[in-house]
Amino acid sequence: MSSWLQRQTGSHGVQLAGVAAFSAAAAAGAILGYQAVKRKAAIEQLKASIPDLDEQGPTQKLTEYGIAPSSKLSKEDERSAALARRAQQGDYDDDLILEQLARNRVFLTDEGLAKLRSSFIIVVGLGGVGSHAAAALARSGVSKIRVIDFDQVTLSSLNRHAVATLADVGTPKVHCIRRRLEQIAPWVQFDCRNELFGESVADDLLGPWTKSSDGGPQEPTYVLDCIDNISSKVELLHYCYKNKLPVISCMGAGCKSDPTRLMVGDISLSIEDPLSRSTRRRLKALGISSGIPVVFSTEKPGPGKASLLPLSEEEFNKGEVGELGVLPDFRVRILPVLGTMPAVFGYALANHVICDVAGYPNDYNAGAKGREKYYESIFGTLLATEERLARTLAGQDAIGLRIPVTKEDVAYLVEEVWRSKSVVSGLATRFVLIRWKRPEQGFGVDPEWEKEGQKVVPLRLGDLVLMTKEEAARHEREVLIGGKRVEDVYDEHILHKVEQRFREEEMYSRYR
Repeated sequence: MSSWLQRQTGSHGVQLAGVAAFSAAAAAGAILGYQAVKRKAAIEQLKASIPDLDEQGPTQKLTEYGIAPSSKLSKEDERSAALARRAQQGDYDDDLILEQLARNRVFLTDEGLAKLRSSFIIVVGLGGVGSHAAAALARSGVSKIRVIDFDQVTLSSLNRHAVATLADVGTPKVHCIRRRLEQIAPWVQFDCRNELFGESVADDLLGPWTKSSDGGPQEPTYVLDCIDNISSKVELLHYCYKNKLPVISCMGAGCKSDPTRLMVGDISLSIEDPLSRSTRRRLKALGISSGIPVVFSTEKPGPGKASLLPLSEEEFNKGEVGELGVLPDFRVRILPVLGTMPAVFGYALANHVICDVAGYPNDYNAGAKGREKYYESIFGTLLATEERLARTLAGQDAIGLRIPVTKEDVAYLVEEVWRSKSVVSGLATRFVLIRWKRPEQGFGVDPEWEKEGQKVVPLRLGDLVLMTKEEAARHEREVLIGGKRVEDVYDEHILHKVEQRFREEEMYSRYR
């Protein structure tokens, strides 16, 4: 064995390889040593640039996210904060508060405003959406608001944040909101939680209000979900649903630009929204498929419209793309946001909560948008029915027959008058609009208009009811063709409902 080693070490090739390995190691050591020296010098230079601590530079303990908990107040902010402390302790004339809330007061009534002022609202997430929602709640009379967000104001926040100024950059969003809104409504009490929402802290963050000395703990009246991180959003909605906390959630405002497409409805109805789709999928796995109101946009992507920006090839080549996020599971790509749209979403959230808490009626027409083909189908069936009745019962030529009803009228009847439910069974599928009673003048063309060359059927919106196709076929056979009275076919409950909706339609028609 020893002779073999002697032969190998004496080999010229092995000697060259050894020299090369030694040279490489020496070069690497020199490079690393140089880098270490350079890094140490840079650190020393950075430390030397930091001013000594004194009264102008007091120390502050950073949060777990590396953020200063608050910043030094300006003279104006100090005065506003002092006024707010006094107002929150009751040293503020209630007549002044009512004067500031005068427009809301006459809209919501005294009773509604009183409910709003005594409510306790939680806003989770204070970015472009949440900051506008919180501002609207404070301006509208809510007196106890808990705000939850782990993040700080950045320069890029200023294109969409409701109240942040350049002076707020680098400060926690919760304290920025409190500081600015206290200058608007000093009597509002804020409970600032500079924390990341998660399942492990949900009991505390969504727990009762205990800051007031007047009365015991108060459970949340409403929770606003303004989170843009899918995992935290699902945990929040699941907790609220499980614990029966009223909640409304904001879906994606990024890449949206059309405010006319904004809708409020159940999460099961939300479409054209990747964030909503992912949220629905995860909630369904937890046993929740409906029962959560959301604000979403039905705007479709298209050529020339903004989209999620891809990461650069350089970042992908570094590997471990997930490590680029600020926190685990947080988005690492830039989401294009038009500064106006988060505000629209935020005000829609606040509007829902304000009306709901105050007891003001909210009759959303969520289904009327994006269902044009559906209404065309119902319109076509109604026209075909009128043609068939004119041909079979009146013996008229139905070619070219017209009815004084539009597709917009169909949407109005289906969504607003009949609430997308059959008047007979309450079912919500396979709809048909059909006459409720046989017309006194009979079916067919209006003779007066026929003289003018128009084949028009006399028909008012107040003549039509909503049924399923099967129910409509029976109704046509027994009432419209068979001549039975509706009182002989339907029970008192259905008859009363029809008459009530006809009266409502007559009232609605005055405002159309």
